[in-house]
Amino acid sequence: MKLISFTAALAIAVALVPAPSYAQQSATPVQAGTYKVESNHTLAQFSVNHFGFNDFFGVIPAATGTLVLNPAQGLAGTSLDVSLPVERISTTNAVLDGELKSADWLDAARYPTIRFVSQKVEQTGPRTARITGTVSLHGVTRPMVLDATLGGSGVNPMTKAYTVGFSAKGTIKRSEFGVTKYVPYVGDDLAISITAAFEKAN
Repeated sequence: MKLISFTAALAIAVALVPAPSYAQQSATPVQAGTYKVESNHTLAQFSVNHFGFNDFFGVIPAATGTLVLNPAQGLAGTSLDVSLPVERISTTNAVLDGELKSADWLDAARYPTIRFVSQKVEQTGPRTARITGTVSLHGVTRPMVLDATLGGSGVNPMTKAYTVGFSAKGTIKRSEFGVTKYVPYVGDDLAISITAAFEKAN
């Protein structure tokens, strides 16, 4: 019988031990209060179809904003106000990034932020909700719906801050915001996917 090394045995043992989970995964209501976006671990991703060949992706980091939770009032007491800096848009292609920030596309100089403000939050499942609100983009404000899922809540072991996390998805038509460059060859529909962490402020 071939013996394995101590290092290999240790690696196997570590792999078999579940990683610690600091976030509460149950549907128990999270703590009430006002939360601030934890920008370092919040990211918005968008995708658009490219000439019918493939979907192309980009991200916008450095979100700011607030989330207000009051479990005693249910989701009726929830509100969300989050902004994204257009100047931080990234596709990993510097030339394309410059085009997207230019006046032909999002015009970051005139319209430096994309902002979502909730109007109504409705529960759709034990850990899911539909957030109806408005998004302001390229100088135009229009309705938008986000389907959100609670990730977890608890004390962050690094920062010691009580934290709650969500993911959300939605779709908008860029032409409705005056961003019409290359429509319909470059898709009109923008699929939005968001992962967000919020730290309790009070």
